[in-house]
Amino acid sequence: MTSIPFHFVARLLAKTFLCIVALINSNVWAETVSPSVSIVFVGDIMLDQLPGKLIEEGIDPFAAFADILRAADLRIGNLECVVGTTGSAWDKFYTFRANPRVLPILKRHFTALSLANNHSGDFGPMAFAEMLDLLDRERILYFGGGRTLSEAHAPLLFERKGLRIALLGFNEVLPRSFEADFDKPGIAWSDDEQVQADIKNARTRYKADIVITFMHWGWEHEPFASKRQRQLAHLMIESGADAVIGGHPHVTQDIEHHNGKPIFYSLGNFVFDGFSDQDNNTGWLLRLELDKKGVRQWKTYIAEIDHNGIPHPALHRKGYCYQRDNGKEISCDARP
Repeated sequence: MTSIPFHFVARLLAKTFLCIVALINSNVWAETVSPSVSIVFVGDIMLDQLPGKLIEEGIDPFAAFADILRAADLRIGNLECVVGTTGSAWDKFYTFRANPRVLPILKRHFTALSLANNHSGDFGPMAFAEMLDLLDRERILYFGGGRTLSEAHAPLLFERKGLRIALLGFNEVLPRSFEADFDKPGIAWSDDEQVQADIKNARTRYKADIVITFMHWGWEHEPFASKRQRQLAHLMIESGADAVIGGHPHVTQDIEHHNGKPIFYSLGNFVFDGFSDQDNNTGWLLRLELDKKGVRQWKTYIAEIDHNGIPHPALHRKGYCYQRDNGKEISCDARP
């Protein structure tokens, strides 16, 4: 029987070891670079008054952020006005109704819009229903509102790169009369038990990998979230939400992580005129990177809003960034 030289055996073992190491590394690399989905959120979009007049003149209020919006897989905003021509203004201090001519602009820049806010019903249920018809006609997706209570609370679902994402919108700013009912169009209200049920429903019935809630809440002009905002945000995370994003205060508010999940209490205004203070005229565009485990990283871009209510990237100001790998919120160069 012929013996095998020792050096040959050693070389063979070395090659086998290197192959095993390479295989392990390739699997780790494959996991590290697993597909991710990018989604951007902006705060309040009000297209009545000066922004509406500019659109009538052919000016695109989102032009300065068009490249950042276009670079994301999904683009989401809060539509802070009813769109239509019918109805009568409710007895409120401020009522907003945009002309349907704004819809092609919205369609150009946004994948979907949240309707869950305290201005969607400013001109009554019939005007709200008209807006739904107009959005459907233009094939603009929406959530947080519908023709019935069940439609208003149904998640908006997206399938991107093997990831199933559910968006839910809720409002808790008065008047509650804008809420949908079993036979009345309107918005989704944020009762605790209903919010919990909607999040769990998105997971179990609709098989969502990722659930994000988009909130309308808090006190206007307050830079920090209220006790109620924090209580509800924590409840949503504990019920299965992967991220909570808010608006309404007309200023940006603090950022928090609860159980490793991000909470952005307010993104502030995005397109909105009528404010003179700098904090009211500063907003965030938020970009999230999502994978099967949730939010892998996020960053904020700062928007400075001019006297016409139009946002412009603040090239001289840094936003905030976060990466799940190190688990820390860091100030970084989040400029375009």
